[in-house]
Amino acid sequence: MGTAKSWLLDDSPASRLQASLGRSYRMARMLMRNPLAVVGALILLTLLVTAAFAPWIAPYSPLGQDLGARLLPPSAAHWMGTDELGRDIFSRVVYGARITLMIVVLVAVIAAPLGLLIGAIAGYFGGWVDRLLMGLTDVFLSMPKLILALAFVAALGPGIENAIIAIAITSWPAYARIARAETLTFRNAEFIAATRLLGASHGRIIVRHVLPLCTSSMIVRVTLDMAGIILTAAGLGFLGLGAQPPLPEWGAMISRGRTFILDQWWVATMPGFAIIIVSLGFCFLGDGLRDVLDPKQGGKS
Repeated sequence: MGTAKSWLLDDSPASRLQASLGRSYRMARMLMRNPLAVVGALILLTLLVTAAFAPWIAPYSPLGQDLGARLLPPSAAHWMGTDELGRDIFSRVVYGARITLMIVVLVAVIAAPLGLLIGAIAGYFGGWVDRLLMGLTDVFLSMPKLILALAFVAALGPGIENAIIAIAITSWPAYARIARAETLTFRNAEFIAATRLLGASHGRIIVRHVLPLCTSSMIVRVTLDMAGIILTAAGLGFLGLGAQPPLPEWGAMISRGRTFILDQWWVATMPGFAIIIVSLGFCFLGDGLRDVLDPKQGGKS
């Protein structure tokens, strides 16, 4: 064990693999020193396990109805009670983890690379390219994200696929701004000039050198934005524009449960707790990653 640790922490790594593993090991150690980051990581690990093993964790079908057991309070048979159609809320929350995870992953996969590329191009070329791309970015940033997402979903039509597209369209400008700011700090650096002198094209410089240098800040921002993505998706579901019944999406479950909030509080409260806990998990982990990946913050931790 000591030999492996010494190999990972070697100040003169013999290979790129050793350097990468050593950097990852140091980051993991710094992350473990942050209690809230550890809590966030555990929450997200629980979300991943719940989504992966939902059929084995959920005691009932998320769609099966039993009108004879409708609106039952939490008990040993139904840990979170039942809804107005007799469906087990715990089972629906468990299966809803899959929908939530799918939404945040797809939005991140679409929005983050798009914003990263636009911001890097704007920062690298500058001039009219920068003004054009940042002008478009400012148009999107000038409007509240949820309102803009509502407008896009209203145009595209209700549904989980359209909700994902709408949230992604409204999320990329923040990433573009970060990527542009990062690119401006090193676009005139000596290593960029040397690469250009070696005959590398603009596209190669952006893809091979600029984008990797912006990745750390992007990872932090994506992790912190996951909570906002979950809340936006839940808001769309609450308004009936996201996942459609009978899918067990947490926002839609809250919307259906608001009718019974005074007498059967558990119908809306349980999926609400799930949204709050998962959102906090992403916030805690994102804050810890910022301390680890941001050199300005890392020195303070």
